[in-house]
Amino acid sequence: MSGLFDDAALPTQAPPAEPVVAPAGYRVLARKYRPQSFADLIGQETMVRTLRNAFAQGRVAHAFMLTGVRGVGKTTTARIIARALNCTGVDGTGGPTADPCGVCANCVAILADRHPDVVEMDAASRTGVDDVREIIEATRFRPLQARTKVFVIDEVHMLSRNAFNALLKTLEEPPEHVKFVFATTELRKVPVTVLSRCQRFDLRRVPAALLAERFARVAAAESVAAEDAALTLLARAADGSVRDGLSLLDQAMAELPAGGTITAASVAAMLGLADREAVFDLLEAVFGGNVAAALALTDRAHEHGADLGIVLQDLLELLHTLSRLKAVPALRHDAALPEAERQRGAALADRIPMAALARAWQMLLKGLSEVESAPDRRAAAEMVLIRLCYAADLPPPGELVRRLSRPDGAPTESAPPGPPGPAAQPGLTSVAVGNTQARVVPKAEAPTRPRITGFRDVVALAAAEREPLLHAHLLHAVHLVRFAPPVIELRPEPDAPRDLASRLAGLLQRVTGERWTIALATAEGEPTLARQGEAADEARRDDASRHPLVRAILEAFPGARIDAVHDGTADAYGLPAASATDAAGPDAEPGDQADTNSEENAG
Repeated sequence: MSGLFDDAALPTQAPPAEPVVAPAGYRVLARKYRPQSFADLIGQETMVRTLRNAFAQGRVAHAFMLTGVRGVGKTTTARIIARALNCTGVDGTGGPTADPCGVCANCVAILADRHPDVVEMDAASRTGVDDVREIIEATRFRPLQARTKVFVIDEVHMLSRNAFNALLKTLEEPPEHVKFVFATTELRKVPVTVLSRCQRFDLRRVPAALLAERFARVAAAESVAAEDAALTLLARAADGSVRDGLSLLDQAMAELPAGGTITAASVAAMLGLADREAVFDLLEAVFGGNVAAALALTDRAHEHGADLGIVLQDLLELLHTLSRLKAVPALRHDAALPEAERQRGAALADRIPMAALARAWQMLLKGLSEVESAPDRRAAAEMVLIRLCYAADLPPPGELVRRLSRPDGAPTESAPPGPPGPAAQPGLTSVAVGNTQARVVPKAEAPTRPRITGFRDVVALAAAEREPLLHAHLLHAVHLVRFAPPVIELRPEPDAPRDLASRLAGLLQRVTGERWTIALATAEGEPTLARQGEAADEARRDDASRHPLVRAILEAFPGARIDAVHDGTADAYGLPAASATDAAGPDAEPGDQADTNSEENAG
């Protein structure tokens, strides 16, 4: 009877097969170049110096709290501490040291994450009391192989309140053979009772210059060529995180063809960034109020794959840089700043007032939140830029306060120039308010207040004093009934605001220094100023269409039409210059007509 292991039951022996070699798995750069000792840590000199001294003096704490943003080396530092506590040296007789050998059994096992006495727990997934009780129970037993049991708890702030309370007693008086290392990105969520029992280390964001140097060494070790500008972009995008930066470098290497070079353009395309010079151009367009140029730049950036939300973040970063350059001029000689910031940025900082930079910063911050919540990120970003362009010529808050604090309410800066008038005297600046030519004189002289000769001047005054809503209502929703300074009778449209009369009276009193009465009437009055401009434009079209030459052109080109007729004598509202009678209004009484001779423009 054949048994279970009878030879007949065994298969015929086959010739030995070729050994199968499994392809080695690729290790990402963040793991491959993880620091193995305190000497490899970058940007954490204070912590490294303290830990080295503690090991040298035998004053190693029983619990550590490592805090910082993601990717700065919290878990890596915890593993280095575990190796430093348990290293036995090359000959197996060494003690705790700040420079673990990396070749002894404990160092090798900890590096491979398979040491039985170094326990890592992720508090994000194990948050309860029972999980902490397992750790407390394990502290009662001595180490199996190592000198010290090390418990590493990552994201410790995720533990529940009861779990923290259960850990307190053991954390305060742990056995001599036990050390705790906690890591967290949210230090404020850790109870004070736990913090007071730990030695705390704040791991800093790694400066961009140090990150770029590390990436250059990694790229050289990987035999990959990279431009300095490309590494700088990667370091800036990493935002102080070594792991994030190495992951981005890994991605940039993966996109390269064999023997290629990592360029700034390829990194910018990968990250969805706008070109740095284009960001400067966009900022200049915004502060110049050039909406067309700003939108053209965003269109070009969008075509090249840039995310307009990130473009706004680039603008925000550039605003911060300009503000620092303006506040601390010595930074212009800082070698850590890129050449564009030192040269072009310094020139912009000299030209743009600090108040304008601060206002743009606030508007961009609010705009970024709108972009994140908007269904169309591009449209939202463009609306933010349009708002910034139109806000570029607004006076800063300080100037508004100065205007309101002046007894006469006169502006301290000249308004945009109006139609050309008589030559100004030296030291005087002409300011146009409708058809009125006023003078802004040096502070030593009393400024001449603008004279209001007609209702059009009142409407133009609202525009000159940067009252866009009031100007729009006066232009489109108000009918003049009588103009007899200092009394104006108006018939507002039903959709006009109720406080229009009080706002207009306040504006006139502030600018002219006189008290005005704005009366609301029910009489029909004149058409709105906007409708008068439309009627004048239609009349000009009719007159032009009757001209023999124009008629001949229209007949020669069927389908042609008159698009616009420009009258050089018309004012900003498309109306001919007002006469003295027109300026006074339809129902003005004799003697109410304003004096419109040229003395107003003299000097």
